[in-house]
Amino acid sequence: MPLNTPISPPERRELNKRRRGRAGRLEDARRAEAILRLAAGESYGQIRAAMGCSLSFLQRWKGRFERDRLSGLYSRHEGRAAQRRTPALEARILAATRKAPTDGSTHWSTRRLAARLGTDHMMVARVWKRAGLQPHRLRRYMASDDAHFEAKALDIIGLYLHPPAHAAVFCGSIEKSAIQALDRLDPVLPLSPGRAERHGFEYYRHGTLSLFAALETRSGEVLARTAPRHTSAEFVAFLCDIVAHQPPTKPIHLIADNLSTHKTKQVKEFLAAHPNVHLHYTPTYSSWLNQVELWFSKLQRQVISRGVFSSVPDLKRKIMRFIRRHNKQPAPLKWSYRNLDHRINPIPASSVTLH
Repeated sequence: MPLNTPISPPERRELNKRRRGRAGRLEDARRAEAILRLAAGESYGQIRAAMGCSLSFLQRWKGRFERDRLSGLYSRHEGRAAQRRTPALEARILAATRKAPTDGSTHWSTRRLAARLGTDHMMVARVWKRAGLQPHRLRRYMASDDAHFEAKALDIIGLYLHPPAHAAVFCGSIEKSAIQALDRLDPVLPLSPGRAERHGFEYYRHGTLSLFAALETRSGEVLARTAPRHTSAEFVAFLCDIVAHQPPTKPIHLIADNLSTHKTKQVKEFLAAHPNVHLHYTPTYSSWLNQVELWFSKLQRQVISRGVFSSVPDLKRKIMRFIRRHNKQPAPLKWSYRNLDHRINPIPASSVTLH
């Protein structure tokens, strides 16, 4: 059955363009061809045999073209109604997220929770983002059991925020022990477009090295010393290096952890012989109070983790080279303490406890 209304020249040009076009969608080309065949006077049977389409297809698009012309040939998918984020739905998602899944898994994913609540997984993702929830992430912590945590933390924070005048504050007279000099048995495949650097799984362990380092809080410079082992004698020797790099009688404050090698008889004798040197011990399980730990993490990422070392001297040479380059352009760390639940107010410099 031909069209009830003729096709105008502009409409014919557009239909021919859709039928011959290679960049458009196939369904648009089939609809244009069906309308052109109807306009040419072909019957439904002829068009069905030539195009392999159904009778309902021809009747539907013929009626839409006669009613809306070219605009009627576009698809009209009504789809489902958009689901709105209501307070009730958001509360349901947040409540379910904080409960353990019932399928034996440890945490929810957006799709599994959406299937459980009968909603869309993107809705769950938006609610999680709005509430700052990330069920796939896990962080570990170590609670300090130090009975004098408040006093020690207050002492160290006071050194950071209100350092004593005309004194040198070194953060972290501590050691990074047992640094392994690992050498890869297989050659390292370098970085290339589309491929990350690759290391062989097998390695050879040449030995270990200990690193003593102290970060000067005002300038950001690092004073370091390597040793085969982290003994009390090596720690005292490192303290001697720190004293030698400062003017005589200048007050020196050192922040150290609670390692047993920091509290031996040799260390006490050194402190008695150098009254201008004061040790400040961090609370137990509170390495986050020591700024040098941030610098150690930088050393770990940029030198040790992906490093290939042919020997212990090679490991020492590369570490010291990194430290020398760091000291050419040092910068103090922007360290801050933020604990909204339990705030510790720093004390003035004049009342900093000396140990």
